[in-house]
Amino acid sequence: MKKFIGLIICTFFISIIPVKAADTLNLDSKSAILLDNASGKILYEKNINEKLPMASMTKIMSILLIMEQIDNGNLNYNDKVLISKNASGMGGSQVFLQAGEEYKVEDLLKCIAVSSANDAVVAMAEKISGTEEAFVAQMNAKVKELGLTNTHFANPHGLDNENHYSTAQDMARIAQELLKHEDILRFTSIYEDYLTKPDGSQVWLVNTNRLVRFYDGVDGLKTGYTTDAGYCLTATAKKNDLRLISVVMNASSADARSKDTATLLTYGFNSFKNNIIYSKDKSLGEINVDRGKKSKVKVYLKEDATELLKVTQKPNDYSFNIKADKIVAPLKKGSKVGIAEIIDNEGNILKEIDIVIKEDLVKASFSDYLKKNLKNITSGI
Repeated sequence: MKKFIGLIICTFFISIIPVKAADTLNLDSKSAILLDNASGKILYEKNINEKLPMASMTKIMSILLIMEQIDNGNLNYNDKVLISKNASGMGGSQVFLQAGEEYKVEDLLKCIAVSSANDAVVAMAEKISGTEEAFVAQMNAKVKELGLTNTHFANPHGLDNENHYSTAQDMARIAQELLKHEDILRFTSIYEDYLTKPDGSQVWLVNTNRLVRFYDGVDGLKTGYTTDAGYCLTATAKKNDLRLISVVMNASSADARSKDTATLLTYGFNSFKNNIIYSKDKSLGEINVDRGKKSKVKVYLKEDATELLKVTQKPNDYSFNIKADKIVAPLKKGSKVGIAEIIDNEGNILKEIDIVIKEDLVKASFSDYLKKNLKNITSGI
């Protein structure tokens, strides 16, 4: 244990990224941002705190709440959702759900992520919170939890409302939170698919984010358009271990929002690189387990330890200080069991990353204790 809690020397470098001047990329969009997903560093900004209607980019928050329910076990992809009259009557983009029909959560999530279906998102809101209004209250509670000060939701779909607004920076932060639920990319990366209705007919689903097909690395997230909002797009793309998030708001056309997004992503991938200095998939070692069926368990970083660099920069030596908690069974897979402190050359803590386990720890039974005692006795003979 003493050997485990200590310094693991590794390569780490925190670069100070200068924010790109607002007019350098000549974007059409009124507001825009480019964000490094891993570090949260802003790589480009243009009017990022201006409050604007965000149209169907709203659904990023709606999807976030859905994914939280799925990942915490309160909702299952195969659960059935009964379509209400309220949900079926939603205007704007829709997949023509009828009151009284039933669909799986997975099907409705796909309709939201791919076709931006207003009827599907309202149906899911009612499934999770009972009413659309209660779900909107949860959306705004999440805004406060994330510390966002320039966003307010009036509905889960994004149709224009004077009390419904956000900013490029806030939308990027919400997207960053959503990407913690990696399974959502399985849906947002779909370019086209079909929804099979109860009567056997099919509705063609085609992704409103055309860059999923036409820009290498793009696998999400959500477009938006209304008369007030103009053309909007929150996108994410990954290349060579670097995942970027871009947001453009109030572009003049669908082509302009795609062009601006491609410009941002290309700038990011050409200018920066991400170095994984310790992978979340690589064990940090083993820790003793008290009262467990297993006496030891491997522990891991909850997320990759990474560094964002300019393409011309080289990393320096940094270190981890591992602080592990006492582990007592039973304990669920994914539970936090300590932290890893990232230390610079002057001894400053730059960042903390949670340490987790990747398996369920079962409490030892009486027979398990007997077996252990018997093994100890026989090994001593």
